Amino acid sequence: MAKLLEGKVAIVTGAGGGIGREHALYFAKEGAKVVVNDLGGDRHGGGKGGELADKTVADIKAAGGEAVANYDSVSTREGADGILWSALSKFGKVDVLVNNAGILRDRTIVNMSDQDLNLVLDVHLKGTFFCMQAVARQLKVQGKGGRIVNTSSLSGLIGNFGQGNYAAAKGGIYSLTRVAALEFAKMGVTVNAIAPVALTRMTEDLPMMKGVKADDLGPQHISPVAAFLASDLAAEITGQIVGVQGSKVFLYRMEETPGVSKDKGAWTPAEIKERWAEITR
Repeated sequence: MAKLLEGKVAIVTGAGGGIGREHALYFAKEGAKVVVNDLGGDRHGGGKGGELADKTVADIKAAGGEAVANYDSVSTREGADGILWSALSKFGKVDVLVNNAGILRDRTIVNMSDQDLNLVLDVHLKGTFFCMQAVARQLKVQGKGGRIVNTSSLSGLIGNFGQGNYAAAKGGIYSLTRVAALEFAKMGVTVNAIAPVALTRMTEDLPMMKGVKADDLGPQHISPVAAFLASDLAAEITGQIVGVQGSKVFLYRMEETPGVSKDKGAWTPAEIKERWAEITR
């Protein structure tokens, strides 16, 4: 029986640990050849090294799969091009991109430094854009379609205290996903996003994770959803934001209330206040 991703070449960014590592291992198990990208830094964006990516590659190979490590930063165009080049030079093509790389620098807005803001936006938002652009250009040349799976979050879609930088980046990824789905449709490239909640080294000390068990909310719940969106099973699905919280899988959607139209003339602030309950119903 053919495996779900047999014959596919997949790039997974931030695949040295946590959700990204689980993606890489799962994709390889399902037959994909995997480019394991990881800069090797800590969760705050400091440091670098090859140990994390190398370990994931070694584990894939030990299980009989094929993989190559890449240590470029997603936050620059040169890094994104280097990640793509690793796929092309090793495997001759690319079919799937999973944008997963990320860091956290949690601060309240009044206490956030420029560096805290810029680093998080660079890795999450610009990193997603650069990698998506580079891979989409290659998929257009190849002319056989493809799959892009981005990573948004509950913070970016709903908000979370102390994560203004992270939420802004993840909200931007939501918007990028929606636009790219429209623009890439004529190339046969689907673009979706997952919005996972999982217990990892990035999240283990967050208050919301207190008392949570890895079996209930570990990365192992996320990767099957990413693999589904990366596979031919999801050929007709694009522009969707899929939430994953343990065994629960659902969709996030932007809501528009029916609203209220005024019979004549422009609204006054007092009229809006008076009919606010109707407007928001």
